[in-house]
Amino acid sequence: MRALIQTVSRASVTVDDEVVGKIEDGLLVLVGVTHSDTPATAATLARKVHELRILDDEASAADTGAPLLVVSQFTLYGDARKGRRPTWSAAAPAEVAEPLVTAFVAALRERGAVVQSGRFRAHMLVESVNVGPRTVWLEL
Repeated sequence: MRALIQTVSRASVTVDDEVVGKIEDGLLVLVGVTHSDTPATAATLARKVHELRILDDEASAADTGAPLLVVSQFTLYGDARKGRRPTWSAAAPAEVAEPLVTAFVAALRERGAVVQSGRFRAHMLVESVNVGPRTVWLEL
């Protein structure tokens, strides 16, 4: 699994003119899944994201209770090393990825995190206002 984490003053996800997830003063987490990922991978990534010391004064969401907005993002596994058209072959198919993104969100909630999320397989409009900006890439 891969995650791109950004500190945000606000972020939201809109699907068909409906806001399906929205946070303030927290973390926007874009999550990608590959073929070899498992529920254990999702739980480990959730722990790392929740405890990531990326907020002010080297605090984490676990320390501060900052909310997280999780958005599935298969394009994190895009590969454009050859040519200009990315290949998505490293991204897990939706049937594999969706339950693992769900497991990632569930693992965050089990840790006490306040989590909003996008909608899997939907055309999402993601808006965010980055703080810092601070962006971290995690890969397991």
